[in-house]
Amino acid sequence: MDVSVVLPTYNEIACVEQEVSRIRATLDASPYTYEIICVDDGSTDGTRELLRELDGIRLIEHRRNMGSGGARRTGTRAAVGDVVVWTDVDMTYPNDQIPLLVKQLEGYDQVVGARRTEEGTHKVARVPAKWAIRKLAQYLVETEIPDLNSGFRAFRREVADQYLHRLPNGFSCVTTMTMSFLADDYSVAYMDIDYDERAGRSKFHWYHDTRRYFLQVVRMTLSYNPLRVFMPVGLALLFFGLGKLGFDMVTKDLRVPTNTLLVLFAAFQVIAIGLLADLVTRATKPRDLVDPAR
Repeated sequence: MDVSVVLPTYNEIACVEQEVSRIRATLDASPYTYEIICVDDGSTDGTRELLRELDGIRLIEHRRNMGSGGARRTGTRAAVGDVVVWTDVDMTYPNDQIPLLVKQLEGYDQVVGARRTEEGTHKVARVPAKWAIRKLAQYLVETEIPDLNSGFRAFRREVADQYLHRLPNGFSCVTTMTMSFLADDYSVAYMDIDYDERAGRSKFHWYHDTRRYFLQVVRMTLSYNPLRVFMPVGLALLFFGLGKLGFDMVTKDLRVPTNTLLVLFAAFQVIAIGLLADLVTRATKPRDLVDPAR
């Protein structure tokens, strides 16, 4: 099997049949053998019953809603294709370009569809928040990331299998997959795509899901490169403490206030914790990672 397409579905009765048909038609016209895995994530609007009647798909059913990440994790574990494609069935992503996305994967470990525009709900709040989180992620992994949380992507299954246990249940699963590949020096390419307005009601909550994105980026960094978090904080405290120490010695007749010592002690603690965390990260890093694409 060349390609496994994983489709998480949750109350998508209005468009799921149309999207599945579009994906099947475009892959039938491609040179790839494929399977379509629909993971129904506890739908209550009849989506599950509709999927049971569709031919040419593998249906996996969650008894309760676990979230987009939980559905993608379940589908990816069940996949047998050499390449796994993640996408949605809400009419936002260009699913007729899946063969092109898979072809772009040649020589790479993952290809992400980088959206040219943001057409989601709450754009006023989402756009600046996503920009800030993406910039933070770029700083943490030291790599340019055109689109951090696109749900349209293809990757080598054997590489992704190493990170499935890390995937959170929410929307930040896509962020996790991007950063996991980059942190372990796997190659990630980007393909520009159009992003359309979704059909139906969005399940994305602008505050709670954005907060989860931010926390997941920080969590991933602490797992792979903790010095990128601890060292700037520690050095900032150290320089501030040394500056205050010099000021106090000049203005207070060489007496050092307690608060200055506390700042210097805090700087020492933060730097020491960062070094210890980095040592633990390096000591526990797996030694038998799958070889990257050539």
